[in-house]
Amino acid sequence: MKLNKRAALLLLFAFTSLGLAAQPSVQPGFFLFPIKPGQRNFLSGSMGEIRSNHFHGGLDIKTDQREGLPVYAAADGYISRVKQSTYGYGNIVYITHPNGLVTTYAHLLSFYDDLAKYMLQNQYKKQTFELELFPEKTMFPIRKGQVIGLSGNTGGSGGPHLHFEVRDTEDRLYNPLKWGFSEIIDTTPPDIFTLGLQPLNIYGRVNQEFKRVEFTPVKNGNTYTLPDTVYAHGMLGLELQTNDRYDGTQNRNGTQDVTLYINNKQIYNHHIDQVPFELSRQVSQHINYTMYKRQGRTFQKAYVDHGNDLPLYTAPRNRGRIVVSADSVYQVRLVAKDSYNNASTLSFVIKGQKPTFTQTFSKAVKQPALTYEVQGNILKINATDTASSPRNVDLYKGNRRMSLVPSYTRNSTSVSLYDMRAGLPDSMTFCGISKRLNYQLVVPPGQEVNYKNNYLNVIFDKQSLYDTLYLETKLEGDVYTIGDFYTPLHKPIKVTITPEKVINDKTKAAVYFLGLGRGRGMLGGTWNGNSITFSTSNMGKFKVLEDTRPPSIKLLSKSKVQIRFRIGDDLSGINSFRAEVNGQWLLMKYEHKTATIYSEKLDKSIPLSGKVVLKVKDNAGNEAVFNTVI
Repeated sequence: MKLNKRAALLLLFAFTSLGLAAQPSVQPGFFLFPIKPGQRNFLSGSMGEIRSNHFHGGLDIKTDQREGLPVYAAADGYISRVKQSTYGYGNIVYITHPNGLVTTYAHLLSFYDDLAKYMLQNQYKKQTFELELFPEKTMFPIRKGQVIGLSGNTGGSGGPHLHFEVRDTEDRLYNPLKWGFSEIIDTTPPDIFTLGLQPLNIYGRVNQEFKRVEFTPVKNGNTYTLPDTVYAHGMLGLELQTNDRYDGTQNRNGTQDVTLYINNKQIYNHHIDQVPFELSRQVSQHINYTMYKRQGRTFQKAYVDHGNDLPLYTAPRNRGRIVVSADSVYQVRLVAKDSYNNASTLSFVIKGQKPTFTQTFSKAVKQPALTYEVQGNILKINATDTASSPRNVDLYKGNRRMSLVPSYTRNSTSVSLYDMRAGLPDSMTFCGISKRLNYQLVVPPGQEVNYKNNYLNVIFDKQSLYDTLYLETKLEGDVYTIGDFYTPLHKPIKVTITPEKVINDKTKAAVYFLGLGRGRGMLGGTWNGNSITFSTSNMGKFKVLEDTRPPSIKLLSKSKVQIRFRIGDDLSGINSFRAEVNGQWLLMKYEHKTATIYSEKLDKSIPLSGKVVLKVKDNAGNEAVFNTVI
């Protein structure tokens, strides 16, 4: 019996469901390139690039800076999932293949006709724009090379492109370049911009100082060197600022592989070729999170930090940390590779140097000053003095006084170090200056901790923290501060506060996260009497605000074919919208980047005509109503 293509596909899927399908294949040529197959193409994003809170999970394929290019199915399969969303992936199609792999095609402008009709019918049936469906495998069989939609810029896309992924049934993300695509040419090795050295214990020094130091390598082809020997001591962590570039484009993409050698012995490697979707947020521990948040610069750690469970690493000894002993010499070699095994090498020498007290002066210093910060478990105190001989800092813990001898002095500022694991100090004094410390609790990772004071209650889940937190909280006016913006959380914390100011209408009041600038993000919260409880995935500043203003609505155009509006909200954000024509529900699609909604009729042959009512609600429940007639 001779089977046609559709019947053969359905039979193959039946065998797959019985567990008889072959193991996933990675041979080159298995997948077709989904944009302009067979033609030279370019990437704007690669697997494993560092994003704000995750690893980039696939390829961003350029689409000639425009929308509307045909998107081709990478292999035979069936559509197992389809979604339309305002944010995130936007319009996305999931195709399941007979070998168990799944390819995804995101930010689409539109779906192919049969799928688009299916989505539209269900949107009208359920009366919603945001919709995710899981069709039966017999509904939409797909052939390799079939056009499944047009490329676009929907969802969280920053410009027209196709986001393309390869996953398995457990949502592990694989580097699509493993399958080899002739459309992408890469003979260019990664760039190495900056090396960071971070002391990781109280004995750590870089050039006789307890501080993170950056070095700019000198480039010669694909080889990089540091012009001078680095003098160091104690436990150190290395960080690398590196990017990759594909031939013919200036986009800075991710570097997939970093290996660290000490005296020609490998002590660390990470290889970002497969990332479990549920662990992707741990990118916060893979990079120097503070540098990323403060300066927007990405440094990948060449060691495995505490709380990092990503399966990307080979670091059998000290988890990649270097322990530098006095009078020893360490030949250091860092090798950065891209997906095509193009490599760049940074080589330099670390010479062990025992910490000694040294002192330099600054004529600019006119009066004493006292500042402090915590690096890891170490309290670093900077005491600026006008005296020729450095004086001790007195640290207090209850009635106990500890006199800290300076470790070194730079430009009349003496640095004293204290290990916070010895107990939380409450104050310090220096040259008549008294400073109250605000460390309230040691919060270890892996434990549920409930902390309460007179203005808030914080519950840390067992998985909230990556590493030990020396908790600081503060109430200034009506702004609550918990920890700081530069310390990442793995899982959310739960917070309860009781605002002192009178809340006129609790149904309109919610907690907002205050960013570094003027940004405000609504977190919501549940009121219980005069207290409100909320969850947050970030530490920093929080405030209760009332939103009593309804959203704005502006008619942009109307015709018998389509009606368009611009909608917006100045605080809590748009929650929902509903349009009716003569009392009948009308689908409105939302493009948040332009703040526009526009109609799509179920039956294109019937013109829009009659009374139009648009209702828009914000997240505080305020509603705006707009009436017009077509």
